[in-house]
Formats: sequence, C-alpha cells, structure tokens
Amino acid sequence: MLPEPALHESHDARFIDSFDIAVIGAGVVGCAVVRRLALAGAKVVLIEKGSDILSGASKANSAILHTGFDAPPGSLELDLIKAGREEYLTLGPSLGVAVVKTGALVCAWNDNEADKLDAIAAQGRANGISNLSLLSGPAARATMPGLSERLVAAIEVADEHIIDPWTAPLAYLTQAVALGARFLRTAELVEGRFDGEWHLSTTAGMLKARAVVNTAGLYGDIVDGRLGFTPEFEIRPRKGQFVVLDKAAYAHVPRIVLPVPTEITKGVVVCPTAFGNVLIGPTAEEQDDRVRATVETHALEALLARGAEIVPALAGMPVTAVYAGLRPASEAKAYRVFCRPEKRAVTLGGIRSTGLSAALGLAQHAARLIEGFGLSLSPVAAVPEVRLPNLSETCPRDWQQPDHGAIVCHCELVTKREIEAALESPVPPGDFGGLRRRTRAGMGRCQGFYCNARLAEMTRGRLAEPLAVGDEAS
Repeated sequence: MLPEPALHESHDARFIDSFDIAVIGAGVVGCAVVRRLALAGAKVVLIEKGSDILSGASKANSAILHTGFDAPPGSLELDLIKAGREEYLTLGPSLGVAVVKTGALVCAWNDNEADKLDAIAAQGRANGISNLSLLSGPAARATMPGLSERLVAAIEVADEHIIDPWTAPLAYLTQAVALGARFLRTAELVEGRFDGEWHLSTTAGMLKARAVVNTAGLYGDIVDGRLGFTPEFEIRPRKGQFVVLDKAAYAHVPRIVLPVPTEITKGVVVCPTAFGNVLIGPTAEEQDDRVRATVETHALEALLARGAEIVPALAGMPVTAVYAGLRPASEAKAYRVFCRPEKRAVTLGGIRSTGLSAALGLAQHAARLIEGFGLSLSPVAAVPEVRLPNLSETCPRDWQQPDHGAIVCHCELVTKREIEAALESPVPPGDFGGLRRRTRAGMGRCQGFYCNARLAEMTRGRLAEPLAVGDEAS
C-alpha cells in the first residue's frame, strides 16, 4: 500500500449525532447512495473531507451517460451501468437535469482497428445493447459530416447520451436533504471503531452509526484501513487531462466520437457537452499522487492535434479551458465492492470512469446489501419534489427570463438570480469551485477574468473557502 496521506486538520472530539447509516465521501456515488438510503427511510449522514461535494474524482469527467456496450461482459460494472442509466433516464428530467441523446460513433482509423469492430459490436450485443450498427467510413461520415475522410469504418451506438455531470449529484443530495439527510463538510474520517455500532471520529467531531458505506473514491482503500479493515484493493490514481473548446466548435461535433479502446484505456474522446462546448480527452497517466492533477502543455497540444485529426474543422479552434482529473482506478479492471455484514459495512471502491453512469445503480446495489443488515427501515411515504435550475444549452436558461437581476458572468450568461439561488439553496456551495459547478459562473472564455471581482463581492462571508481576487473584490 502507498503511504497514508496526512490528515487535513486535527481531530475534533465534539459529539455530533447518532445515525442509521453514515456514507463516507461526497462524490457522485456518495450523493446517489445517500439519496437511495434516505428514500429507504434511513436517518443518514454524508461526511466529506472537502468543503463541498464533488471535491475529488467526480468533479472532472467526460459527462457521458454510457450504455455499457463496452463494459466487461457478465460484470457487476455492466449490471450497475445499465441499472443506473435506466433510472437516470427517468429521474434526470424530473430533477431538472440535462439528458441529451447524441449517439456515438466508435471510429476505426486504420485497418487494424477496423478488424476489431466486429468483436466490439458482438460484445455490445451480448451486453444487451441491441441498437448498434456497423457502418462504412462514408456511411459514418453521413451521420457526422465533420469527421475526417481518413475514417475507415465505425460502430454507431445510437443510445449514448451526454449529461450535466455536476447538477445530477447535487440533485441527489438535495432530495436526500429534503428527506432529512445531513451533510457534513470538512469532516475527514480519522478512525472508525465497531462495537455493535460504529463510532466515527472525524475532523468535524464524533458521530455514531449503525452501518457505514465507504464511497471515498480516491481514498477508498485508505478509508477501509481507517475503519479497521485490511484493505482488499489498492487505489492507483489515473490522471486524465482534458481540453474544452470554444462554443463555436459545437456545430462540428454533434455526436460522441469514441476510439477503438485498448486494454489500458478507452482512449481519447471528442464529444459535445451539455453546455455547448466540445471536450477532447482524457489522457490516461498513472501516478502516485492522489491530490494534484496537473496539466502539461505537451499533453494538451497532443489532445488538440488528435482532435483536429478526427474533426479537421477543430484545427485552430479557440480553447476555453483545460483541466485534469484523477480517476480512482485500482489494481483490477473491475469495481471493488465488498460487503461485511458482521460489521454492517459496505465498500464501493475502484469506481473508475463509468461512475457517473453507474452511480444510481451502485446506490441500488448498496441498498440491497444493507437490507441484509436488519436495520428495520421503512421507506418514506412521500418523495419530495426537487427540481434544480437548468444549466445546459438544450433548454431555456434563466437569462432568457424576466427580472433576473442582471448578467454577472457574460461568457456563460449567468444571472445574479442564479448565483443568489445557489448560495441560498439547501446545499449551498462551500467554495468557489462549488459555485462554478452550480451556476457555470467563471467557466467561459475569460475563465472569470471579468466576473471574479463581482463574484467575490457576492459571496463574501458565505464560502468556507472564499474567492481570493486581491483588492479587486473590495
């Protein structure tokens, strides 16, 4: 195992409360699990060492809702992707979350890759994904004219979608909070002890729980160790760098363009986003550091070059943003799910690049495992209606409505009303990254150059980690 990282803060001995279930880690999986357990009638708490949800691996992904056509056959991952996708397609629109059907093309750029398409299509059909078609190069380009003429052949996966990756988990947690769930920020787990119930020491205080669920992502193996278990898996962080192109690129990329995958990675994807941009990435780079995900010029330049090879019109297209994220890969190419009934503990570990698609399925699976713990929960009689503001370019935005109070971020057309609503919401942002993910403010061409001072003024005293822009905010 790698050395355990130092705690962020000293332990706080104050007692917080007793709960039925404590969920550790507020990424997309943790938020989905808390919602599912709250619906089951549990008194549940979500503890997170960061100052906001999605502060780890979940904040950086390609925002694709996968069908599972290329998931390992017969795997738990495949089952949970399919279950999560099915629930998302029903739940997402009711929560106000974008779901955009674009379809995808798995593109072969040489004869060697083309030879692999039959097997990929056969695997997809064996996985229960029937809406697949093998296309010649010209036929594939007819569905997406911007593709390079070098294209040899492709598989059309008609049912792939793009989604809003940040509003979805926020909606899950918001609904859970409406059902009585509690969210503890800056509450890093220090130690867990089980003596018939769990005694959890965190940097925010002590709490008790009858059961625990570990959804700690990049720290999943470490959290298992702090709960007193011998970790049965090892997280090996995999860095992915991304380039976000200007909205002008969107017209050239109406569909998700996937490569023929290798044994190591799904490869570089070119795809539209729900926010009207085009994404190129990720890279796949192994590293030991679980915190820092740097971007490197040579890698970004290689992504841009690869994007232009795939869609020539992207050559020279302005770049809006670059970023890097870490995926919680492990020593095995599989989800690392463990249930310990004797201590009423579930671990959902090694949730790699498909976590966004499988989150709701993982929550269903965790709830089924917990049913065996004998907690005597009663499902809620009424589900509170939750609908979050639309951030996508596929539905009307707040700036198009009257009395929005002025545009604060002109690049992304974010209104004063949207920012105030986020700050006053049941799960308000704890830092500037959280505000950006809730509103898109500062995510456009200027990356906050023109709006950060106004945002700092509006958020003064309201964020655990304030936006620092020097004297501009005064």
